[in-house]
Amino acid sequence: MVKRQIPRPAEILDLMSFKKLDLDPKHRRLAAALTVEDLRRIAARRTPAAAFDYTDGAAEDEISMERSLQAFEDIEFHPSILHDVSEVNTSTQILGGSSAQPFGIAPTGFTRLMQTEGEIAGASAAGAAGIPFTLSTLGTTSIEDVRAANPHGRNWFQLYVMNERETSYGLVERAAQAGFDTLFFTVDTPVAGARLRDTRNGFSIPPQLSLGTVLNAIPRPWWWWDFLTTAKLEFASLSATGGTVGELLNSAMDPSIDFEDLAEIRAMWPGKFAVKGVQTLEDAKKLADLGVDSIVLSNHGGRQLDRAPVPFQLLPQVAREIGQDVEIILDTGIRSGADIVASIALGADFTLIGRAYLYGLMAGGREGVDRTIEILSDQVERTMKLLQVPTLADLTPEHVTQLSRYSRLDQEGSPRLP
Repeated sequence: MVKRQIPRPAEILDLMSFKKLDLDPKHRRLAAALTVEDLRRIAARRTPAAAFDYTDGAAEDEISMERSLQAFEDIEFHPSILHDVSEVNTSTQILGGSSAQPFGIAPTGFTRLMQTEGEIAGASAAGAAGIPFTLSTLGTTSIEDVRAANPHGRNWFQLYVMNERETSYGLVERAAQAGFDTLFFTVDTPVAGARLRDTRNGFSIPPQLSLGTVLNAIPRPWWWWDFLTTAKLEFASLSATGGTVGELLNSAMDPSIDFEDLAEIRAMWPGKFAVKGVQTLEDAKKLADLGVDSIVLSNHGGRQLDRAPVPFQLLPQVAREIGQDVEIILDTGIRSGADIVASIALGADFTLIGRAYLYGLMAGGREGVDRTIEILSDQVERTMKLLQVPTLADLTPEHVTQLSRYSRLDQEGSPRLP
């Protein structure tokens, strides 16, 4: 028999503790977000559907995006034991400089449409965290203003080659003059992908008021207030706006670019040179032979060619073949620190986050981006400690197994392992 007694009030009070009430609603919602997916849910509540879906969506049936996310879920970790991980070092060297974490912020277009602080929030948060920030050609903040927001950090510039070549050349010169240390030459966007969510939402640049957008705005007045009371959208390259995102891309991009254009741009650029949008081993080898500083394995977040290769699944083969010759950066599908650690273990030198950063931006502006970086950094450190690896260099392919829910067919139609 358990002996029972009536508790004394003082004993009950000892057990009770109350959190200090936070009167700032932004602080409360960001503190309650423990994962990137939590930030995504907050972003969906606070952002009009057209702007949120532009970020959250992908091309056509969104199969590439779903497969890229699934690939990270389908991994198995293999932890070591009895290694001292009282201290772990998450810093790394990439493209001639340092980063406090093995991830940086990817280039994203039309960012101030997601939340009015846009690239300024991303660049300043990246600088504070000691990680690189990448400005897109289709960014909504000028090269010079990004530099001002992140004067002592690492700024990278992502370049599309435009129909008006002088525009592209001018951007390269401006980025170099502003002290950006790396150029990302993007090769997967000869035309815009069919982003059906945008078409269905009637999403245009700038946003147009309609009955649907007005109704959708009613529970989100703060977004429209920010949009209407802040500076007019500026683009890093486009001199005119008006139309859907696809129409703008198709009018601006040059589908004729080739290796001669790559060589021409590379000759203009004084810093490190990376090629973004590599999706086959053969192209990766060719670029390594040309001596580029880095290749970025990316299917553009699934926003271009649907059913494109999954970069994370392509990574081990590329790393084995050319990992000693060129730095490999992985983009697409990263939503957690565990995804980042798995990528480094399988041969990536660095990773990029795009949607994850934008979810934080939509959830809370600069503070939301800080929260994204904090969540991912904590997850990276915790995963390393649980794998019992004190440095990123200690991660090896033996720490990760890629599982697969499907097998590929060879040219004769027989099943083979991926």
